[in-house]
Amino acid sequence: MVLIMKLPIKPNLEGKVVVITGGAGVLCSQFAWAIAACKAKVAILNRTEEKAVKLAEEIKAAGYEAIGVHVNVLDKESIEAAHKIVLEHYGKCDILINGAGGNNPKATTDDEYFNREKYGQPNHKSFFDLDPQGFEFVFGLNMTGTLLPTQIFARDMIDKPGSVILNISSMNAYTPLTKIPAYSAAKAAVSNFTQWLAVHFAKHGIRVNAIAPGFFSTAQNAALLWNEDGTPTPRTHKILSNTPMGRFGKPEELIGTVLWLLDNQSSGFVTGVIVPVDGGFSAYSGV
Repeated sequence: MVLIMKLPIKPNLEGKVVVITGGAGVLCSQFAWAIAACKAKVAILNRTEEKAVKLAEEIKAAGYEAIGVHVNVLDKESIEAAHKIVLEHYGKCDILINGAGGNNPKATTDDEYFNREKYGQPNHKSFFDLDPQGFEFVFGLNMTGTLLPTQIFARDMIDKPGSVILNISSMNAYTPLTKIPAYSAAKAAVSNFTQWLAVHFAKHGIRVNAIAPGFFSTAQNAALLWNEDGTPTPRTHKILSNTPMGRFGKPEELIGTVLWLLDNQSSGFVTGVIVPVDGGFSAYSGV
């Protein structure tokens, strides 16, 4: 992991305890570096503890504050245990970033449109062949995996000025993408839940917002975007032709929006919004 040397903005988060679920992932690890560079105490919560610890050690080696903690965001007891560790190390949470999420092949169809000719053939996965447990897992990972950490960590924030929850939505929340119905439905739910939470906590000092990244090439979506030989898939061609800027986003291009939403001096009256960071994808009609 490479330290981001120059931040687009640098709010003063000194003394803030920031918890990031999925914190060792491609996007959230960038957030962890940036937030640590703003002098916050960063708790990197991740299902794979080794990745979280490794990232935390790298951040500490650069002179910042971070710890790596194991968590399963679908297990309330696991989250409670992680919360206890954060309390012991840093104290109560000020900022929660719900970054855990993702898709799974079991909840992905083979074709964009129903294919009558292929339906029922061996090794072909149509809508009717989707694994209900796979669908439930993907929906739960994204939606329940946002709900449960919020239930645990938002307790720390009640009537604590400057508290922020930031959820990770997606362009799927606006218009569902083909092939990935569970992920699309879950992200739409995350956006709706973000607005619900913003209203629910508005009178008790907690702002709740979300970012909706457009298309970023990461390990999670690599199989959909790139062939085994590294060439772009037809889906990649479609994405780029419908993204006015004509390219995938870079993880560091989310950081300015994230830091703005976390900074009460910059966005203190902003709550209940979902901010697209998508290279113009949501603005383009295709013609």
